[in-house]
Amino acid sequence: MKAADMREQTVEELQDKEKELAEKLFALRLQQVTGQLESPARIRSVRKDLARVLTVQGEKGA
Repeated sequence: MKAADMREQTVEELQDKEKELAEKLFALRLQQVTGQLESPARIRSVRKDLARVLTVQGEKGA
């Protein structure tokens, strides 16, 4: 998701997205440790999406 799209969302939607991405990142890291992760690049993309959400939240003062 692009930062421009995130800027159009409400603070509540961004908080929900943050929770969702944090849970997804945890699950991916767990899969990596257990050797079940098929695409290690997915961790990087989820981490970057989470950073975008946190950046937009900071801009909005949430």
